[in-house]
Amino acid sequence: MSLDQTNVIDAIGVDDATGELVLTITDHLEWTGSDKEHLLLLQEKLNTYLGFVESGEMLETYPDAKGRAVLIDVVCKYVPSQHAQGFYNKVAQIVEGAGIKLQHRLFRAG
Repeated sequence: MSLDQTNVIDAIGVDDATGELVLTITDHLEWTGSDKEHLLLLQEKLNTYLGFVESGEMLETYPDAKGRAVLIDVVCKYVPSQHAQGFYNKVAQIVEGAGIKLQHRLFRAG
């Protein structure tokens, strides 16, 4: 799965250390300086994830999610641009207002 498949949940699982249900977005796209398209894809993907949680589809698909905190984990292949960092900061506040945590990080092999 990838960021450009905006209507698909890339990965879902439980973090053994925290017990959180982790929904992972894989962002393989490079930040080019003209980030409008990249940010629109990311926004669409996040909206899909929020709909998945808020509609109850998450519990139907993954019953082990019941009673667990939810974390959306955006795993990036490339360092986000300054514009993207601002986007993440704004979106994190909105998502956390819905009771869902959001983080973004760089992928580290190994």
